[in-house]
Amino acid sequence: MRAGDATAWDERYRKAADGGTSVWSWRPTTVVADLLEAVPAGTGVDLGAGEGRNALWLAERGWQVTAVDFSDVGLDVGRGEAGRRGLQVAFVTADATTWAAPAQVDLVLVAYLHLPHRALAPTLARAATWVAPGGNLLVVGHDRDNPEHGHGGPQDPDVLYDTDLLTKTTATSGLHTARCEQLERLVPTPEGTATAIDTLLWASRPR
Repeated sequence: MRAGDATAWDERYRKAADGGTSVWSWRPTTVVADLLEAVPAGTGVDLGAGEGRNALWLAERGWQVTAVDFSDVGLDVGRGEAGRRGLQVAFVTADATTWAAPAQVDLVLVAYLHLPHRALAPTLARAATWVAPGGNLLVVGHDRDNPEHGHGGPQDPDVLYDTDLLTKTTATSGLHTARCEQLERLVPTPEGTATAIDTLLWASRPR
């Protein structure tokens, strides 16, 4: 959906909620769980959080998380789930392209935030500045090769990720890049298991 198109996302989340479901699974994104399972809890921002599945997973592990999304309907679903689990998450309705963290944090997570490159590149560059010394930046999204060689996700190449785009994110940020690569992910479908292709950036700020 278009950058700034909160109305369409509100409707999508509302329709799912009215049907007693969520748009996304409540399980965390696989690579998020894999990379952060052993990272000590701290402060974090989940930018483009949707219904907050990753933010809730982090909160269960003791993180103080701010979940930011432009769809208040999606975040309200997350608020309800947080209440059912007895978790504390700060849900903030705001545009990811203009919102700024009030202070540096130990983790900045950007999972499947798909915007036109003219908006995505500066958004990721700003997000990188929020990482505190010793903290981490984790960015994952559908890769530019996914429409032709993978499964699902947006089909417009202008909103898809690639390693060059993510390398530029950290070029002037002072972050150390540990991983910047294509990543394959297995996806269950009615026809069987398919493979999706993502792009991953895992970087940290030296202490």
